[in-house]
Amino acid sequence: MIALDNVGLRYGNGPEILKDLSFDIPARSFQFLTGPSGAGKTTLMRLLSLSLRPSRGFMSLFGADVSLLRRNELPSMRRRIGVVFQDFRLLDHLSTFDNVALPLRIEGKNVDSYRTDVTELLKWVGLSDRQHAFPPVLSGGEKQRAAIARALVTQPDVLLADEPTGNVDPPMAKRLMRLFMELNKLGTSVVIATHDINLMDQIDARRLILFDGRLETSH
Repeated sequence: MIALDNVGLRYGNGPEILKDLSFDIPARSFQFLTGPSGAGKTTLMRLLSLSLRPSRGFMSLFGADVSLLRRNELPSMRRRIGVVFQDFRLLDHLSTFDNVALPLRIEGKNVDSYRTDVTELLKWVGLSDRQHAFPPVLSGGEKQRAAIARALVTQPDVLLADEPTGNVDPPMAKRLMRLFMELNKLGTSVVIATHDINLMDQIDARRLILFDGRLETSH
């Protein structure tokens, strides 16, 4: 699904943020990305989501060499990747329902074709009573859940979630983890960046451990 070989990344002429990364994300797999603050987890998630490209080394995504992708090929690749950002990136002028449904609207789908699916997803993340609310009046936890629902609505091939339970209480965190696990069982590869040991201990999954931009261990 995703493979990196000796990948490094730097911003401009600055020092390397990611160094000599070699690992793969198999199809239908589940893994955690962890490590101390400043280790490079968010930068690596941006690299995996095609927001950044490697400064050196080889990276392939869905069998394609990322360095050879043309600009007009990026949108179709990105549509196969669901991303949950730490800063949510909801659009303030759209309701919760419309924020979650936005990827489907971009694909040109009619609201009648996805209304039931979006409503069910909002129910699962505990936002049934907030689907007509707008982001400025949502709590941090509600925004987090809306961002997760938006990332899941297209049933992506790969889900990248950066601290997806950081703004919710423990019961909701467990509920969201069950949702990620169900999505994984349906065939989606899941990568969750977190420093929450308790969260990782809930699932027997591979852990990619970053330290100072390097992959220290993988088990």
